[in-house]
Amino acid sequence: MTQARRLGLLVVALIFGLDQASKLWLLFGVRLAENGPFAPTSFMEIVLAWNRGISYGLFQQYSDFGRWTLVVVSFIAAAWLGRWMWRETRTLTVVSLALIIGGALGNGVDRAVYGAVVDFVHLHYGSFSWYIFNLADAAIVVGVAGLLYESVFPETRSSA
Repeated sequence: MTQARRLGLLVVALIFGLDQASKLWLLFGVRLAENGPFAPTSFMEIVLAWNRGISYGLFQQYSDFGRWTLVVVSFIAAAWLGRWMWRETRTLTVVSLALIIGGALGNGVDRAVYGAVVDFVHLHYGSFSWYIFNLADAAIVVGVAGLLYESVFPETRSSA
């Protein structure tokens, strides 16, 4: 197995593990649903939000068909991106894809187990309020940013 593949698998496992561990800790350790929100900083609040849709709460699904469709789409997307990651040799692309895969798997498991994605980080400052997200969402955003960066600034290869 190549070093890039090992790195990719490590990042997928790390993101998936941290995402699921944080959600389990907040749901069953902190008991966020019962104890309510708390603010670790003046600009961040930990709240419980069940997202039955996709990013930014779009396409909310309240039926079992919609829920399971999103579960299947998450896992198909992760498999397709995994195939791309497996063939890729550029480190930034591999890590970016791994971040997206780990996040998609984490949110897919949430939908399968709970019927919705567990979101909990709310950033705000003054009257500004960002949407509520989780570690999987953050990993997906960073992964997409990495892919966009590489598409705008492709590495230059010298032809000998």
